[in-house]
Order: sequence, then structure tokens, then C-alpha cells
Amino acid sequence: MRVAVCQLNAREDRARNLAVARELLERAAAGGARFAVLPEYVDFLGRSADAPKPEPVDGEFGAFFSAAARELGIWVHAGSFHETGPDEGRTFNTTLIFAPDGTLTATYRKIHLYDVEIAGRVSYQESRSVAPGADTVVADVAGVPTGLSICYDLRFPELYRLLAVAGARVLVVPAAFMLHTGRDHWEVLLRARAIENQCYVLAAGQIGDHEPGRTCFGRSMIIDPWGTVLAQAPDTVGVTYADLDLERLETVRRELPSLANRRL
Repeated sequence: MRVAVCQLNAREDRARNLAVARELLERAAAGGARFAVLPEYVDFLGRSADAPKPEPVDGEFGAFFSAAARELGIWVHAGSFHETGPDEGRTFNTTLIFAPDGTLTATYRKIHLYDVEIAGRVSYQESRSVAPGADTVVADVAGVPTGLSICYDLRFPELYRLLAVAGARVLVVPAAFMLHTGRDHWEVLLRARAIENQCYVLAAGQIGDHEPGRTCFGRSMIIDPWGTVLAQAPDTVGVTYADLDLERLETVRRELPSLANRRL
């Protein structure tokens, strides 16, 4: 199965962000991808005061990507967006997956929230405005069990082990990973999740500067179950492809049966 990770620089102009996302999906489809993945907060990255009004899963955001999947005839992972939350003060950070007929087939709400203070570099408290999800999700994407996560989830290996034990062969990580941490941790963590769970990992990241004064690392990539980086995006907006060999995945699991040998 050919897959694509789409890298973009979402800013404050939601209409433009969605137009770029659609263009990248068109490029992914033209390049033969059956499944295309967009980054976290694909429709808006900026000051929280300027964020779009949160929507239900069947709101304008969902309708936009449902139409894109249907018109392009591909599976679409719509990154994430601000879904209507449990109360007026908080949203959910939510992923939606659409089938080639436009049907919404999976919904995942980010479980681990990014509350980090690195003096002079990073100050972000996601939990002030976002509520955590509670459920792990393995989606069926073209017959391939696909485990869902979002950005900061990447630092919690227990989530990915649950997904692998539940049958996942592919793990998806849409992200807006900060430059300061991304340059040292992004690839290392992605490769670790691939190796320890013997899964393909599809990681689509935001790239470049965003208000208020944040920079995202980018370097979207696709990694095989051995931990080999099959494809990596350059430091620009664009689409990166790779072909997933599911027979190779089963060979890796058979020859090095670490999942089968686990004791805990």
C-alpha cells in the first residue's frame, strides 16, 4: 500500500490552511497514495484567542475532509482539529479518518496533553484549553489495522504497546513538534515506537514558524518495522511517499518475535 505524509505550515488563516491541505491531498492522490496523513491542527496554528470556534465531528471541518476523500478516492487522515469539548472552557484535540467514499470511519481524541515548561525556550500548557481523550483507537484503513495517536502521545510507549497488542500494523503520528525538542527527540522516538512494536510508523508534522513565537520541526517521515526510515520530508511544505510491505512486517515479527515473547 502506497502512503503519503503531508507536511504544511498552518498559520492563522484557516481558509488558506484548508486550501493548502486540499492541494497536498490532491498531490498525494496523483502520486498513487491510497492513504494520506495530515499534521496536527491542520486548519489552524496560532494564538488561542484567534482559534476557530470548536466544531462537532460532523461540522465544517469534517465535511471538508469527507468531500476531499470522496472526490479524490483515497483514505484521508485529517490531522487534528479543535472538536467541541466536554465544557465551555475546553475542546478536544481530535483526529478523523475518512474512507474513499467519504464515510467517517474513526475518531481519536488526544490522550496525553502537552504541558511543558523549558526555561527560555518552550512554555505551553495544552491542558488549560484541551480536555484529554480516554480511548485508544485501532482503525481499519483499507483492511490494515492502524493505531491512532497525536503528537505528545509519542512520548508514552505504553499507548503504542496497547495499540500493537490490539492488532495495529501501522501507527500514525500527526504532530506539531517543537523545534527545540524535535531536533533531538523526534526521529529517535518515532524509530523506537516502530522497533518496539514492529509496526510501520507514519508521522506527518507541521513545519516552520507559528504565532505566538513558536517553530515546528517538520521532518515528516515514514518508518518500517525494523526502524529504517523509508522516507523523510525536506524542510518545506510538501508530500512524502513510501510503499508499505505488509509481508515484510510479518517476516520481522516472525523472525524477531519480541511482541510474542513479552512477559508484562
